[in-house]
Amino acid sequence: MKKSFLFIAIVALIALVGCQAKPVKTIENLKAGIKGETTASAKYKAFADKAREEGLDTVAKLFDAASKSESIHAANHAKVLEALGEKMEEFKPEFEVKTTAENLQAAIEGESYEVATMYPEFIAAAKAEKVENAVKSFTWAFDTEKKHKEFYAKALDAVKSNAENTLPFVYVVCPTCGNTYDKALMDQNCAFCQTSSEKFIEV
Repeated sequence: MKKSFLFIAIVALIALVGCQAKPVKTIENLKAGIKGETTASAKYKAFADKAREEGLDTVAKLFDAASKSESIHAANHAKVLEALGEKMEEFKPEFEVKTTAENLQAAIEGESYEVATMYPEFIAAAKAEKVENAVKSFTWAFDTEKKHKEFYAKALDAVKSNAENTLPFVYVVCPTCGNTYDKALMDQNCAFCQTSSEKFIEV
């Protein structure tokens, strides 16, 4: 009887150890990512409207493309969160709209934080907790934000030097991962997720 009880206890212990605990940090990061990307999408849409008010149509196009991209990132993060059995709490995006030059600088600073700190930390935590879908979603966003940062830096230089006509006027966004291209320089397949360019969203 004692042996049977011991055997059952061991089996129960193995089962308990084998059951993975919820990836608490990754869930927290997914929620932070959804909030950040949703806010960025709304903010960039407002920045696009401001750029048009100032007659900076090519900068407006860039903000439009980035807004679409960020909404894709938010949706991807949300899918991973839902697959983990969690729901995102409601929230209201908060941001400030200034001049286009100031908005571009704010965008550069936001993307710089995501590239240097936020997404590397999110990816590391997701890898540690073995949430592969989160690693993928975070990595797609991370790689895209690096491109956005470069686009914004060039746009700010162009605005400061009155050379807005040197900027791209048509952008395309990958519907799967949010990768953003100057249409004239887009790949046949997305460099991040291999989605065909035929499916890209033109902005």
